[in-house]
Amino acid sequence: MTSTAGPGSTIVLVDDSSELRALVRRRLERTGQFVVVGEGADGDEAISLAIRLEPDLILLDTSMPTCDGLQALPAILAVCPETRVVMFTGFEERGLADRARELGAADFMEKSMPLSELPDRLLRVLRRPTAAGPVGQQDRDRLHVVRAPPENAELVGDQSLVDEHVAQFQDLFEQAAIGMATLTVTGSIVRANPALAALMSCRPFDLVGVDYGRLTGGLGADLDQALADIAAEGRDLALLEHPLPGAEELARTARLTLAPIRDSQGRVLYVFAQVQDITELRAAESHLRASEEHFRLLVAAVSEYAIYMLDVDGNVASWNVGAQRIKGYDADEIIGSHFRVFYPPDEQQAGHPNSNLALALRDGAYAEEGWRVRKDGSRFWASVVISPVYDDAGVHIGFAKVTHDQTSQRLHEQDRQLAADQQTHLLAVAAHELRTPTAVIEGSARALQDALQDAEQDAEQDTVGRAGLLSSIRGSADRLRRLAADLATASQVEGGTLRHEPQEVLVADLLRRAGVRAGLAGIEVVLSPPEPPVAIVRADPVRFAQALDNLIDNGGRHGRPPVSIWCEVEEEAVLIRVDDAGGGVDAELVPRLFTRFILGGPRRGTGLGLFLVREIVQAHGGEVAYRSQDGDGPRGFEIRLPTVG
Repeated sequence: MTSTAGPGSTIVLVDDSSELRALVRRRLERTGQFVVVGEGADGDEAISLAIRLEPDLILLDTSMPTCDGLQALPAILAVCPETRVVMFTGFEERGLADRARELGAADFMEKSMPLSELPDRLLRVLRRPTAAGPVGQQDRDRLHVVRAPPENAELVGDQSLVDEHVAQFQDLFEQAAIGMATLTVTGSIVRANPALAALMSCRPFDLVGVDYGRLTGGLGADLDQALADIAAEGRDLALLEHPLPGAEELARTARLTLAPIRDSQGRVLYVFAQVQDITELRAAESHLRASEEHFRLLVAAVSEYAIYMLDVDGNVASWNVGAQRIKGYDADEIIGSHFRVFYPPDEQQAGHPNSNLALALRDGAYAEEGWRVRKDGSRFWASVVISPVYDDAGVHIGFAKVTHDQTSQRLHEQDRQLAADQQTHLLAVAAHELRTPTAVIEGSARALQDALQDAEQDAEQDTVGRAGLLSSIRGSADRLRRLAADLATASQVEGGTLRHEPQEVLVADLLRRAGVRAGLAGIEVVLSPPEPPVAIVRADPVRFAQALDNLIDNGGRHGRPPVSIWCEVEEEAVLIRVDDAGGGVDAELVPRLFTRFILGGPRRGTGLGLFLVREIVQAHGGEVAYRSQDGDGPRGFEIRLPTVG
C-alpha cells in the first residue's frame, strides 16, 4: 500500500498528561505536516476517537488509567486497520517494544527522545508501506530509539554517570531472588525479572504485555481494586495474596505488594510490584495450627482451659482446675460470684458481661477475644466462648463458658506483624527515596535542554546555570547509587551472604576519598588533622567506604555543616570519629541508633544507614558507638579498627 504521509496528515494524541499532549501538539502543528484532530486520556477514548475520526496516525501512551495503550492497541487496529499506531512510552524495554510490534504497532518511541525529532520520525512511519511482510532485524530496530550522544561535551561524563547507576539498579532488579515487575497503572506487565518468570513457570519476555490479573487465579477484580485505590485514593501500598500457576496438587500461594511511582504532581506513572512465594509460610502456619490442636487433645482440657458453668443470672456455678490455674481463684472463693469480676472495670461499668450473655442466648453462642483480669489484678488476653445450656425439656438453665489464655499467641502475632510492617516500610521508603533524585535529574536535564536551545541567553550566565544543573544531576545520581548499595547490602546481611574482600589500606586514603565524595554530594567535610596520621588497616575498601559515606550522610541529613572527620592512632588500633555542628542525637534515641528501620529527625531516610555501619564495622573486627558529652565537649560516631603491624 502506498504512503499516507503528506501535508495535513491527521493524527490523534492519546496520553493521560494534558501538558505533554499540548507540547506534542504544538511541535507537530508547527511543521505544517500534521493536523491534530483529536486528543484522549486513556485507551477507551483512543478506541472511540479511532472509530469516529479514522485518523492517519495515533500517538498512543503505554501506561494510562482505566485502559492502557497495550490493551487498546488490538481494538484500534481491528476497527481502523488503515490507521498507523505509534506507541509513545516512558518505559525503555526492548521486550515491551517487541510485544507492541506483535500487537500491530507501527513504531515504538520513548518519551525521552528530543521532541524536535518526533515529526520526522512520524513522517517516516507514514511513508512506510502498510502491507504486512516478514519482520527483519532492521524492522525491529525501528521500534527502538537509539539516542545520539549529547551535542554538549560537558554532558557526556554526567550522562555516563547516570547510565552507570541506572545499570546498577537494573542489575539489582534482574538478580533479585524475589519476583519483581513494573506494571502500567492498569496492571499490564512492562518488565519482569527472572525470579518472577520462574514463579510463573515461563520466560521474562513471555510476561511482557500480559495483564497481571490473568496470573492471579481468578482474583483479577481484586487486583483492579488495589490499583484503583493507589491511583484514585493516593495509597502508597497495596497487598494481595493469590494462587500461583501450576498443577492443582502443587498449589502455591504468592503475596503481591504494589507500590506506585508518581511524578512531581502526584500522578501515578507506573506501579512497582514485588511477588513472593509464601506457600511454605502458609504450610508452616497450617502445621503449627494442627500441632496446637494435637497438643490440645493430648493435654487434658482441664489444665489448658478454664471451663465452668454460670447460672441464668451469670453467677459462677462450677469451677475446674484450668480455671483455677488461669484466673487464680480457688473454687470456694469464686463459686456464687458474678462472672463480671473477670472483666476490666470499664467493661463492667459498660455492662459488657451481661451483654455477652444476652447475645449467646439470642444467637446460640457468643465468641470474642479480649482482656480479662486475674485474681491478683494482672491482665491476660483471652479467647472466650459462651454457650447457653438447656435441660431435656428445652428450659434454659445456664451457660457454659470456656476461656483460653492466648497472651503468648497475641505477642507472637504482634512480632509477625512488626516484621511485615518493616518489609512494607522498606518498600515504601525505597519508592519515596527514588522519586526525589529522579525528579531532580529529569528537571535538570530538561532545563539544560531548554538552555541549549535558547540562543539569546547570555553565554556566561548559561555556563553558570549549566554547572548548577549538572551538580544537581551528579548529586542525585550519587544518592541513587548509595540507596541501591544500601538496599543490596541489607539484603545480603539479611540472607547471610555479605562478603568482604579485605586488603591492607591506608586509613588516610579512605578518609580523603570519603571527603571528596561528600563534597560532590554537596556536604561540607573537614578533616582533622588535614593530613590524617599514617595507619594501615585490613579492610574491604568498598564496604568500609560505604560505612563512612553513611555516617557522613547521617550528619548531612540530621545535623549542621560542616561534618568533621577526626582520626587518631592508638595502640594497635585507629580511632575515627565523625561528627557535625548540630546538637547531637536525642538521648532517647541513642540506645536504638544502630537498629534496623530506626528513623529520627525531619529528613528521614531508609532507616538502614547506621544499621549497615554497625554490620560492616563488626565484620572488620571493629567497634562503632555514639559518644555524647555534656557542654561543648566532643560528641559523634566513633569507629575503632585494629591496625596492621
